[in-house]
Amino acid sequence: MKRPASIARAPRSDRPKASARTPVECGDGVTLERDVPFRLSDGTVLRSDHYHPPGGGPAPTLLVRQPYGKDIATTVVYAHPVWFARHGYNVVIQDVRGRGTSGGRFNLFEKEEPDGFETVEWLAARPDCTGRVGMYGFSYQGMTQLLAAARHPRGLRCIAPWMTAGDLQRGWFYHHGMLRLAAAIGWGTQMLRGDAHRLGLKKAAAQLDAAWGSLAPHFHAAPYSRIPHLTARGLPRYFSDWIRNDRASDSWSEIDISTRWQAIDLPVLHLAGWYDLYLHGTVDLYEKLSRLAGSPAARAHQYLVVGPWVHLPWGQFAGDMDFGPAAHLDTDALLLRWFDHWLKDSGSFRDEPKIRLFALGENQWHTPTTWPGLQPGPTNRWHLRSDGRANSCHGDGTLDPEPPTTREPRDTFVHDPEVPVPAPGGPTAAQGCFLQNRMEQGNNVLVYTSVPLTERLHVCGAPHVRIHFQSSLDQTDLVVKLVRVTPDGRAYNVVIGGARSSFLFPEGFHADAVHRWEFDLEPTSCVFSPGDRLRIEVSSSAFPLYDRNPGSTVPPRDASPTDWRRARQQVLHTPDAPSSIELPLLPKAA
Repeated sequence: MKRPASIARAPRSDRPKASARTPVECGDGVTLERDVPFRLSDGTVLRSDHYHPPGGGPAPTLLVRQPYGKDIATTVVYAHPVWFARHGYNVVIQDVRGRGTSGGRFNLFEKEEPDGFETVEWLAARPDCTGRVGMYGFSYQGMTQLLAAARHPRGLRCIAPWMTAGDLQRGWFYHHGMLRLAAAIGWGTQMLRGDAHRLGLKKAAAQLDAAWGSLAPHFHAAPYSRIPHLTARGLPRYFSDWIRNDRASDSWSEIDISTRWQAIDLPVLHLAGWYDLYLHGTVDLYEKLSRLAGSPAARAHQYLVVGPWVHLPWGQFAGDMDFGPAAHLDTDALLLRWFDHWLKDSGSFRDEPKIRLFALGENQWHTPTTWPGLQPGPTNRWHLRSDGRANSCHGDGTLDPEPPTTREPRDTFVHDPEVPVPAPGGPTAAQGCFLQNRMEQGNNVLVYTSVPLTERLHVCGAPHVRIHFQSSLDQTDLVVKLVRVTPDGRAYNVVIGGARSSFLFPEGFHADAVHRWEFDLEPTSCVFSPGDRLRIEVSSSAFPLYDRNPGSTVPPRDASPTDWRRARQQVLHTPDAPSSIELPLLPKAA
């Protein structure tokens, strides 16, 4: 698909006028105009709800462009637009093309760049606007901001794309070649359900409604490329596109900003969660724009906030863990200060830290002066050691600051696609921090644990693994999880990562040969206190967080149980083939 051509700006007098409908009173002087139409240059009409502040007169405008129905107004995690309007803003919630009350045909991300560009220019030119526009929203709404900003519409002064990605392939759908399976099936079901109802596809809509009410069984479908409710006749094909485009390509870069970071030339407030699916995507976006945004001023005004949150909601509970009252960061007040600074010249964000990170384990916020991905700092390396039987938490695997000095026996486990190792959040791949002790009892997981720490250790950044690994198959995966073990023996997942052999070794991966696997886990910030122990789990799956590797030449998406092959996997830890994990540390001054 080709990127749409540049859109000519209509003369100011020719632009659509505001709706003449009777405004609805929302209290405290805030009024609402419903279903305000805006006709795009191709004739498609988009509709939006406009909340106006008390007092009349021009005000800055905040825009959210989303595909979930403008009446929900992203209130699952944000204050209602009435709240922002009470603080002196026009707030516009727009249904994107082909969703809600807007016209046209929806195809994920395809038209968001030109549609967002035209919408911002229209809003900036309206008489109720001061000419200054900001955008906010998370997830899909984050991508609509990035794509609109890439066109440089007049009036757009700042954006706040939270829990999103600038690189859809690497930061949203895939992790080192492995499909984020549960997320793809879940989100695909949600989005196609809306399409089916809108298109009047009664049979497909009924299938999607039923699937939406019980998603977990569909994670186990094999092959998942032929799940009936996602591939029914008449539905858009974007789910099929996601699972077939497993490498970076034009089909991805044409609908994201992964090949044109310099197109973003304004201040950006990034927000992520340590247990959010798109954590890597958000942090990577922050890193890329800090280095490559289109001007020195834009590069200097990238801000990052990461809390102990899942995709939604945001608070002190995530999985089995209560992270305490400090996890209740007032993100609405933060966003208001951001917009007041850039749209009202208040200076209210001048003293905000560029980076604000919540430390798991300690349950406190830190404000380091730099992010390790931008300026490498101190690290701490731990070596995988054993006497050849690191299987399960009952085995003899250890983590040692010292590398092996003798040829220690290899650790061996069997990966069976029919019985994959579960994701940290269990068979539904739930997001959050969970007890891992039960999952560590299986022999298909290698477990390496340190002695109790005697000093505080603050891991901050993306851990990097170097593991010498041999498989009996030509196709396989390697998955590594960092775990914090408390003094009473409870084991909690901190962060996970993995890689597919076809991704990591594009020149070829060979059965029964030793290969050195090197890759980053997702980033984290976690304090290991004295008495805590570090633990590393090694396996070949985290299902259904990632799709399972069948071990055959059949692509995972098309593999049925007859294509599954069991693999004998071995981890080496010898003087000439050491295996280790390198933990980035927060500088003590921070």
